Amino acid sequence: MPSGCSDHRRRFLKNAAVAAASLAVPPRGFADVADVADPAKPGQHAVREQPVRRMQAFGLGQVKLLDSDFSRAAAINQRYLHTLPVDRLAHSFRVQAGLPSSARPFGGWEKPDCELRGHFTGGHYLSAAALAHASLGDALMKQRGDELVAALAACQRPNGYVSAFPESFFDRLSSGQKVWAPFYTIHKILAGMLDMYTLTGNRQALDVSIGIGNWTVRWLNGFSDAEVAHILKTEYGGMNEALYELYAITGNERYRDAAHRFDQASLFDPLSAHRDELQGLHSNTQIPKVLGAARRYELTGEPRYRRIAEFFWETVTHNRTYATGGSSNDEFWKTGPGDLKDQLGLYSAECCVAYNLLKLTRYVYAWSGDPRAFDYYERTLYNARLGTQDAEGMKLYYYPLQPGAAKFYNSPTDSFWCCTGSGAEEFARFNDSIYFRDGDDLYVNLFIASELDWPERKLRLRQETAFPREPLTRLRVSLPAPASFALHLRVPSWIAPGAGVRVNGEALDVFASPGSYLTLHRAWRDGDRVELDLPMRLHSEALPGDDRLQAALYGPLVLAARLGSQGLTHDMQYCGYDAAPKPEPKPRPAPRVAANASGGLDWLRTVSAKELRFEAGTRDGTVAVAPLNEVHGERYAVYWQIDSDAPGPG
Repeated sequence: MPSGCSDHRRRFLKNAAVAAASLAVPPRGFADVADVADPAKPGQHAVREQPVRRMQAFGLGQVKLLDSDFSRAAAINQRYLHTLPVDRLAHSFRVQAGLPSSARPFGGWEKPDCELRGHFTGGHYLSAAALAHASLGDALMKQRGDELVAALAACQRPNGYVSAFPESFFDRLSSGQKVWAPFYTIHKILAGMLDMYTLTGNRQALDVSIGIGNWTVRWLNGFSDAEVAHILKTEYGGMNEALYELYAITGNERYRDAAHRFDQASLFDPLSAHRDELQGLHSNTQIPKVLGAARRYELTGEPRYRRIAEFFWETVTHNRTYATGGSSNDEFWKTGPGDLKDQLGLYSAECCVAYNLLKLTRYVYAWSGDPRAFDYYERTLYNARLGTQDAEGMKLYYYPLQPGAAKFYNSPTDSFWCCTGSGAEEFARFNDSIYFRDGDDLYVNLFIASELDWPERKLRLRQETAFPREPLTRLRVSLPAPASFALHLRVPSWIAPGAGVRVNGEALDVFASPGSYLTLHRAWRDGDRVELDLPMRLHSEALPGDDRLQAALYGPLVLAARLGSQGLTHDMQYCGYDAAPKPEPKPRPAPRVAANASGGLDWLRTVSAKELRFEAGTRDGTVAVAPLNEVHGERYAVYWQIDSDAPGPG
């Protein structure tokens, strides 16, 4: 949830507002900003990036998802997005611009009186439309995106400002009055327009982006650095990252300089010195800022910004995440690094946090090529992202970790939380990190059924697997002529003994250690086949700061105790404006299991590996266990109380 000062915020955030009440800055004149005559073509950059990326991602159109949990989840997300008509998406923008609109307004955070209105309808939706077109070839989403871009372009003022709320919100921001994160929404609109340009080629979207960029430069030029530092105490999303991207596309250095003014010294200075001073901060407010630092590093090569991004990623993913890969409790980091004791809440693990951490992981991995980054990526993808959508495309806001809680989702048209938007984007881009390349070398990082088309190498690679329902993936090479290159297969840190690899049915007397790559360098021919074993085992992971509470995993999958659906109502599982079940479930104790002297999981057994069914013997009897991402419509528990006094199973 964006941090700030809305009267409608959840009760535990009402006292966490960070607007600078003591700041009083009079309006200033605007400086002129030159337009851009020759921007880069879609998918290209006018600014040459620094040679800092070792690993290169493939274009979204180069990787096709085959049948899997991911392709099915993407299709559900598409169907939901198709239900949202453009006239309703554009309604608040048209009203704000004084244009006629007879459409019925949306509710939730898109209500006509919500100060964050426009963040989904003019931002996240455009990004999701562009991603769905690029990833899935969705022509309808391209059409809807084009129509919405045109509608918003008609609402843009001559000075470049476009939003569903009045420009006076920024007067309130600069004078320290209460206002709910206006730059946060402008960032979403700018990012959506840039995605429509880079991923679909919509030039009008770039024109709107340039207008927004020019307006932002002029607005910032009215304030000193000290005044801007106060303004930045109110959440501003990833304005720096979006402006750096606009600079990369256009070559206009004023956008780069404006992005730089969104540097927040109170966050960046400790991180650049490798100090974790994140306790007490609103979690998801910080990550987009660090994404901006990462993008600056790629465009300027300044080592400071790599230090900021890498240390932040390191300390959060190693010291501030649950077993699921998610982070935050009540949207904040309330404790010091390495201590999540008493942080298993009903409102834990905000979904936007996991979404943005995956974006940061892609940056960090691209620079280093370290496969251990994809241990985190995979863990988070399966456990903090895949299970956040129901069968109708509704998304979670939080991923509750309070024992006995159930998942609670948005409504179709009366919620539109931040995580509704980031979820719509995430579920449209599940194909973007399966494969990477380094020169002519090809890397397989995720075991998801898919097909890669690499036309520069005249190579197609088809990956067929039912992972994690089978401990195996199969790769088939298609080439018009033999070609020599290295195929790097990620060997995950969770892999169990007994792994092996076969090429054309012949077992190779070679493997690699967990958390590394197995490299197969040879002259590949059309039809060559590779089979990689991925044996999985049950293992546990303690909650940081409390060894008595442990999560159980099977390979990369976090498992959950299935505690039934008794007493669950619709209002406890689907929410409107406030992301809160009604009534809130009362906390339950974690399931208690007997400790084992060797630290093993004697209390947990596999019922069916193919069906991913497990069973736990607890102090209160036998409990069914399943992957957390498969649990819907029932209560669950992720962490287990390890009790040396409890009797064993049976």
